[in-house]
Amino acid sequence: MKNQTMINEVFLVGFPNLRSFRLLIFSKILSIYIMTIFVNTFIIVLVIFCKTLHFPMYFFLTQMSISDMIMTTDIVPKMLSVILYEGSTMSFKSCIVQLYLFGVSAVSECFLLTVMSYDRYLAICSPLHYHSIMDSMLCLKLIVLSWVLGFTLMLITPITTANLEFCGPDHIDHFFCDVAPLLELSCSDTSIVENETLFLSLPILMIPFILVMISYIYIVHTIVGIPSISGRQKAFSTCSSHLTVVSIYYGSLFCTYVIPTKGKSAFLGKILCLFYTVITPFLNPVIYTLRNKDIKEAVRKYGKIL
Repeated sequence: MKNQTMINEVFLVGFPNLRSFRLLIFSKILSIYIMTIFVNTFIIVLVIFCKTLHFPMYFFLTQMSISDMIMTTDIVPKMLSVILYEGSTMSFKSCIVQLYLFGVSAVSECFLLTVMSYDRYLAICSPLHYHSIMDSMLCLKLIVLSWVLGFTLMLITPITTANLEFCGPDHIDHFFCDVAPLLELSCSDTSIVENETLFLSLPILMIPFILVMISYIYIVHTIVGIPSISGRQKAFSTCSSHLTVVSIYYGSLFCTYVIPTKGKSAFLGKILCLFYTVITPFLNPVIYTLRNKDIKEAVRKYGKIL
């Protein structure tokens, strides 16, 4: 018999134990959100109009900025409503859409980080062949592949989840529609979705992560072999920002989705989710721009023009 959705909307609980600090939390998250949108948009515009940044590394960075803006815009506006009003309702369809866009952003970013590590590997380990290998066509193909994988792979879980029966209660103990707290509302057998999520999340997280680590093993090996200290420092500086972002992003994702949830409090889970849905999209462009001479030079150049 075809499953039917028995509830039309859900109630996001948010952070009930932090109600006395809700105005402070609201203002901080709103400020971070505004800065995230501004900085990421600025990076995209800068790369488009500044010819000195027309290199694969910076085109990949613009895609990271787009992914970060999708992630934070999908989650934060509703989260602000949840915090300000001590909870907020959301239609079931909107909940599924939010789950899907969140997954698209997270998965695409995993693949984009892998592509960027491959770009750094070529630049450091094969500098003489870099431009012949990482040409504009390969750059475009890698970007399109990352997004196509994100949009297609993440169709599975939302569709399967939407076909379950949800007969209440309608309260989700979270600030957005993540799959685990959403499944707690279902009165159907959720084992298929749970196994499906595990089956997808492990390779989606592990394969890109392993490829990133392999790239950096070769990168470190090459850097160690550079005779001059200044040469080693210059080579390491070109990939240190990316390695920092990889560590922060994968660290929070592994803690949330790979480490067993048994014994982990719901509050800790929310804090981890808050970190990679709000903090990480803000930190990514900051980390890349603060340590990149080309971007800082472009900012100074266009700052004088403006």
